[in-house]
Amino acid sequence: MLKTFSITDIGKKRTMNQDYVFSSEKPVGVLPNLFIVADGMGGHNGGGFASSYAVDVFLESVEKSNEISIRKVISEGIATANRRIREKAASDEELFGMGTTLVVATIDDEYLQVANVGDSRLYVISDEIRQITTDHSYVEEMVRMGGLDRESARTHPKKNIITRAIGADDEVTADFFTVKLSPGDTVLMCSDGLTNMLDDEEIRMILSGQRDMVEKAEELIKAANNNGGKDNIAVILIDPFGE
Repeated sequence: MLKTFSITDIGKKRTMNQDYVFSSEKPVGVLPNLFIVADGMGGHNGGGFASSYAVDVFLESVEKSNEISIRKVISEGIATANRRIREKAASDEELFGMGTTLVVATIDDEYLQVANVGDSRLYVISDEIRQITTDHSYVEEMVRMGGLDRESARTHPKKNIITRAIGADDEVTADFFTVKLSPGDTVLMCSDGLTNMLDDEEIRMILSGQRDMVEKAEELIKAANNNGGKDNIAVILIDPFGE
């Protein structure tokens, strides 16, 4: 049986929390369950509004959708959220330029379906840690082209420049991934407030401890803050088989 826990934290440096999470173990529209992390950007008001509004619009779209394909339902929701964010930003100068990352997941039997826009991430962790999503960021593109190594990317001064976001352009393209899950797997969804403060192995070590899910999530937040807490932190943990 699916077990989940979600949490956000303002971090040590920010004055407001622009991360937003949604977690439902129950069906949402045709989706058997639904988990979302959004990391907003854009001015004092824009980022916090963008992340929560994008999730609200996405949920509304999913619930109204007549599609039966999980991928089509998610694609439709992302396109609708992008359009509505653009409309809001155009109608309110305080929200001009706002946008948000979005990573969306649903588990259908043992298959994990994932979509992402931006640099919020989804990992699958067992004895090893695997990043499933690909960051849409300037430094990730440099790494892929061989111009930067992975370790240097973590501290690069342009680390926060993302190349794709909900609300950035009239059209948005999400990346989609399908993963077959196995007993013992843990799914982690998070904003870059976690991954900029902790490397993958530190994350794996915390999650491999003999704690319950709540303690694991709280320990991730604590470790990120102890390492500087430079940004808001969002975490969703999913145990697909409820072990």
